[in-house]
Amino acid sequence: MSIPIVLDCDPGHDDAIALLLALASPEVELLGVTTVHGNQTLEKTTENALRVLELVGRSDVPVAPGADRPLLRDLRVAAHVHGESGLDGPELPAATAGPVDEPAIDFIAGRIRAGTVLVAVGPLTNIALYLEAHGTENIERIVLMGGAIAEGNMTPAAEFNIWADPEAAQRVFHCGRPVTMIGLDVTHKALLTHEWAERFRATGRIGTFVAELVDFFKRYHAHTYGWDGAPIHDAVALAHAIRPSLVRTEHRNVEIEVESELCRGRTVVDLWRRTERPPNADVGVDIDGDAFFELLLERVASL
Repeated sequence: MSIPIVLDCDPGHDDAIALLLALASPEVELLGVTTVHGNQTLEKTTENALRVLELVGRSDVPVAPGADRPLLRDLRVAAHVHGESGLDGPELPAATAGPVDEPAIDFIAGRIRAGTVLVAVGPLTNIALYLEAHGTENIERIVLMGGAIAEGNMTPAAEFNIWADPEAAQRVFHCGRPVTMIGLDVTHKALLTHEWAERFRATGRIGTFVAELVDFFKRYHAHTYGWDGAPIHDAVALAHAIRPSLVRTEHRNVEIEVESELCRGRTVVDLWRRTERPPNADVGVDIDGDAFFELLLERVASL
C-alpha cells in the first residue's frame, strides 16, 4: 500500500535528491510538491523543483509555491552552500511546466487525505501556516529535516532550516501530531563519498546528475568540516518516511529557542529526560548509512 506524501522543500542540492527518491519509490504516492524560501528565494526554489521534475520527465507532478519569507524574521538564504541559483553545479533543462496557480497551504488542503505524511525539508513556514489554517486532520505524521541535538551548521547552536524560521518550527513541534526530527546528528553520519559518487555515476544519466550535485555541494563541507563527501540531509528524511528502520529514534521533548539571538533556532532536545516536559517528537539518533545509500542508489538507478 503506497504512502501519500506531500514534499515541502526548498531545492537545494539535497532537496533535489530527496525529490528524486520520492519519484523513484513505489511506496510513495507523491501528491505534490510545495516550495518555500530557504536555500534560495522562493522564486528560485520553485524553479529548481520544476527543473528537477523536467529532468526526469515528471512535469506532471504539481508544484505549489508557498511562503517567501519567515513568519517573523527577515529572509536569509543559504547561497554560501547551494550557490546563486540554489542548485549550482550540473546543468538542468528549462522547465516546460509552471507552478500551479494556488498557494501551498490551499494546495495541500485540496489534496491531503487520511494517512498523509508531510515530509518537510526546508524552513517550516508552510507547514506552520497550513496547521494554523487547516489543523491536523488527515496528517498521519510530519517527518522533517532540521535541528540537531548537539551541533549546528548555520550557527554554533542551530541548524539552518530551524534557524531560518524558529517560530514556525516551534508551532510544528507542538502541533499534536507525530513529528519525527531528522537532524544533523543523523545526517552527518551518512556522507556521500567519492566512492559512492562513482557508483552513482555508473548507473547512468540521473545517477551522474546526483554525483555532479554532490561535486558542488561537498565543497562547502570540505571547507567547513574537512570531509571528502557530503551529507544528503533531506533525502534521509524522505528515506525514513518510507523505511523507518534506517534511522533509530528516541521519543523526546524538543523545544525551539526563539528568544536568544546567540542560540536562535536551537532545537533543545531533552535527550536524557532532565525536565518534566512531555515528549513531542521522535528524534533521530543513529542511522544505517550504508543501507540508506544502497536504497538511494537502487532508486536513482531506476529513473
